Amino acid sequence: MQRKLLFLINPISGTRNKNRLTQAITKETTQRNIPFQIIPTAIEGKYDFLKEKISQEKITDVIVCGGDGSINHVASALIGINVNIGIIPMGSGNGLAFAAKIPFNISKALDVIFKGKASAVDGFNINNTFGCMLCGLGFDAQVAHAFFNEKKRGLFTYIKISLQHFFCSKFYPFIVEVNNTTFKTEAFFISIANSNQFGNYVTIAPQAKLNDGLLDVVIIKKRNKIQTVISLLKQISLGKIQPYSELFKKDKGVYYFQTDHIIIQNPALAPLHIDGEPAETKDKVEVRILPNAFKLIQP
Repeated sequence: MQRKLLFLINPISGTRNKNRLTQAITKETTQRNIPFQIIPTAIEGKYDFLKEKISQEKITDVIVCGGDGSINHVASALIGINVNIGIIPMGSGNGLAFAAKIPFNISKALDVIFKGKASAVDGFNINNTFGCMLCGLGFDAQVAHAFFNEKKRGLFTYIKISLQHFFCSKFYPFIVEVNNTTFKTEAFFISIANSNQFGNYVTIAPQAKLNDGLLDVVIIKKRNKIQTVISLLKQISLGKIQPYSELFKKDKGVYYFQTDHIIIQNPALAPLHIDGEPAETKDKVEVRILPNAFKLIQP
C-alpha cells in the first residue's frame, strides 16, 4: 500500500528552528517518492478535521512535529482511526519520544518514520480527558502551569522554574483508592505514568512500559525538603515496583506501584497537568488505562 504522510508542525513548541525542519522533511520525503503534506498544528489543539481528511485523502501516517502536548491532542482525535502516528521531537521535554527511543536529531527521527514499525501503545483516561504519557498532581503540575506561561521555552527555563517553585512549594493531602485499598497521604506530588519519562532524560517511573496495560504510580511523600530531594533522586535512579503487601510496612519516602485504575481524592485542589500541559484540577481525579489506544511508529 502506498504511504501518504501528513506532517503537523507546531510553530511555537521547543526552541528549535522550524525552517530547517521543513526543509529536511521536504528533501528527504521527496527523495523517497512518498506523497506528503505539511500543515501547522491546530489552534487550541482542535483536530476534529483530521478524521475526514484522513479518509478522503487516504492518509496513512500523521507525523507530529512538536512536543508531548501536541502529540496528546492529535492522538486523542485519532483514537479508533486506522492511521499510524509518528513523532519528530520538537518540544521542550519530549517525554514520549524519549520513552519510545525516537531520536532527537531530525534526520534520524525521519529515518524512523520511513523505516520504523508501527505498534500499538497504551493511553489513559483522566476524568474523561485523554493522556498518552503521564499526568501529575502537586509540584510537577505547579511547574507545568508556570512553564506554560513563559515566553521562552527550553530545558534551562524548565530547570529555573523548577528550582524557583521547589523551595516555596507545599505538600498536599490526598486519599488514594487503588485495588480495593484506600489510604491517606500527604505528598509533594503524585505522578501517574504510562511512559517512564518526565522528559529531557529524567526518568520518574523506571519500570513503565508503553504497552503493558498498566499505569505506574509514583507518590513522593511528605518529608523535609532535603529528604524530599533524596527520595526523588532514589526514585529516578532505582525505582523498584512495590507490591501492595509491602507498601505500608515501612515509612518510606516513596510509594511506587502499578495498577490499571486509580481514584485520588484531592481536597486541597493540588494543581494538575496532563502530558506536561496545565489542566483544570478537580477534587476527585480518576485515571484508567486505555490499552492499545493508538499506533506509534518506533525504531
